[in-house]
Amino acid sequence: MEKVIKYSHILTDFLEEYSKISYPNAPTLENQVIADTMRNHFELVNVGWHKGQFVHEVVFHFDIKGDKVVIQQNWTDVKLSQELVKRGVALGDIEVGFVPSYN
Repeated sequence: MEKVIKYSHILTDFLEEYSKISYPNAPTLENQVIADTMRNHFELVNVGWHKGQFVHEVVFHFDIKGDKVVIQQNWTDVKLSQELVKRGVALGDIEVGFVPSYN
């Protein structure tokens, strides 16, 4: 349980940091951090209007399952495993959910 709390803080801090990035070509987009600490789901979402179209994009999505951090989505060039290790997540506790296990 101690590890889950630690990882929850790491993920929330990471998402809060990235939520401060603005998009000069899309100033009406809002970055929202979604942190469900009861069920251990964490997301950064872009929401708003851009060029007459409604945008709702999940930039990052993490889950904590057991005591593992599962990367469910990454629509950036950020090397998430390296970033999470640097912030204190054990490399063996990181899984990539969007890669099939048979690879």
